[in-house]
Amino acid sequence: MDTFESMLYGFQVALTWQNVMFVFIGVLAGTIIGMLPGLGPISAIAVMIPLSYGMDPASALILMAGVYYGAIFGGSTSSILLNAPGVASTVATTFDGYPLAQQGKAGKALAIAAIASFIGGTFATVGLMLVAPQLARVAITFGPTEYFALMLLGLTAIASLSEGSTIKAFISACVGIMVATIGIDSQTGTQRFTFGNAKLFDGIDFLVIALGLFALAEVTSLIITRKESLFKSGSSIGSLKITKSEAKVMAGPVARQSIFGFFVGVLPGAGATIASFLAYFFEKRIAKDPNSFGKGNVVGVAAPESANNAAAGGSFVPLLTLGIPGSGTTAIMLGALLVVGVQPGPMLLNDHPDIFWGVIASMYIGNVMLLVLNLPLIPYIAKILYIPKGMLISLILIFCLVGVYGVSFSQFDLYVLIIFGVIGYAMRLLSFPAAPFILAFILGGMMEQSFRQALTISNGSLLTFVERPISATLIVVALASLLVPVLIRKFIIRKNRMKGIL
Repeated sequence: MDTFESMLYGFQVALTWQNVMFVFIGVLAGTIIGMLPGLGPISAIAVMIPLSYGMDPASALILMAGVYYGAIFGGSTSSILLNAPGVASTVATTFDGYPLAQQGKAGKALAIAAIASFIGGTFATVGLMLVAPQLARVAITFGPTEYFALMLLGLTAIASLSEGSTIKAFISACVGIMVATIGIDSQTGTQRFTFGNAKLFDGIDFLVIALGLFALAEVTSLIITRKESLFKSGSSIGSLKITKSEAKVMAGPVARQSIFGFFVGVLPGAGATIASFLAYFFEKRIAKDPNSFGKGNVVGVAAPESANNAAAGGSFVPLLTLGIPGSGTTAIMLGALLVVGVQPGPMLLNDHPDIFWGVIASMYIGNVMLLVLNLPLIPYIAKILYIPKGMLISLILIFCLVGVYGVSFSQFDLYVLIIFGVIGYAMRLLSFPAAPFILAFILGGMMEQSFRQALTISNGSLLTFVERPISATLIVVALASLLVPVLIRKFIIRKNRMKGIL
């Protein structure tokens, strides 16, 4: 089938009443979750994984995808109204969105964010439709050597591009790989890190780790910090109208950053947060009035919002075509697909075209739904920000405990959930990022298998990883992803020191 026929098939899958309902539930839940500071799409999707058991895999991914880009779409609301980003990728939106709200232009800022998000998300869906099948055809030629190098690139990229210390990100990834080895080795039958406990022979369930590191850690943080609620009643958000001059000023940045954000999202590990910051600072650098940024410039809202939504769509390209998550959230989706028996990768297009094209078609539907939901319902949806913190904590705890116990009916898994909740909270206190951990856990088993297969084929020669051109190129890029951020940081530090001396 060509692309046009394939998309028609995708719309046949996406437009069934069940999948339309799942798209609506996903984008609505995502919008609400995105507005709640601290929860984020990763925790939300982790909580929803138990719901995917018994569901059609296409419907499950359509639901979780809707939550993801819906959360990115809706995260701007609390960023603009409260200066409290709902998700990390909307932090850059606060720089000009909140000043606009303080000037009595919150409605205008929310409308700009909604329209820019719609354009960015729609462009990403078009890009996903055109780029993903071509990449899948190339990926079919990949062998164990190329897959190992690709997974290595994914790990190094997400670790080196994580916020904070690169060393801590790599420590987190290494621990994730260690946890992935727990259980009985499928090739040798050797017990690894089980300590003689039969409950660990099959390893630790992905759901337990995901809920513990993200959702339960967030609950622990909310309980221990005992912060007063940020959500106080405020004044009217004002008009949603955008003038022609403002639309003209926004057009160029939105178009540029939609394209830029999509390609940043395609890079494993980059994600929507990095895309939004790069978009904001790029537009500020080339602007005629850079001093107006941070004081309520409409471009300062439109640029990061179009970039982060485009990056969210772009992150599905490596997930669907290579089986490599493009972000921490798509890493959770990868785990969920593996749980329901679907292996994302180059064969997904041939083996499960309903999933591949159905998800892409559902994104068109979801973006329209998001625009319809956000523009007229913004004043009403914003009231959800006043939800009592105690009720929010209780709901998350119930979802976590019931979700884990409902899958395995094992009391041991509840203890493991609590342990990983404590670990997740400790990682937050010590500034260890959780995304490299969960990505390393998911990729660890596949990396080990590909590494062993490559060595078996080459009679144990490590040179096979540099003799094959694709794997050699990927390894070089992986090394570059380690070194370049470090060199950039050193350059910035040296430059700042020189300024101080002068």
